Amino acid sequence: MLTPPALFKALADETRARATLLIAHQGELCVCELVCALGESQPKISRHLAQLRSSGLLLDRRQGQWVYYRINPQLPAWVDEVLQVTAHANTAWLQVSTARLLDMDGRPVRAASCC
Repeated sequence: MLTPPALFKALADETRARATLLIAHQGELCVCELVCALGESQPKISRHLAQLRSSGLLLDRRQGQWVYYRINPQLPAWVDEVLQVTAHANTAWLQVSTARLLDMDGRPVRAASCC
């Protein structure tokens, strides 16, 4: 179970906080989308995503060559509420990253879900 200290420790780094809030807003993002949105190297983004995954905050799935990350749906409701309130209250802080993501050429196409 994710505790408040564990959540805030996971989000204490700017890259992890931005990535998590972007994922919470978008629903799911792949590593290449986060590299573009955050303007950081793939190894750095992957390292931070691994930390978020090991904390239990994120889950990942592979689709072909892409690895997608999403907020763990099994987290307590208070975690989702904290992420949503934080993202909503900080749209200006996320604006550059969101714009980069929306302008990204060659974004991967997600497979349609059957269920």
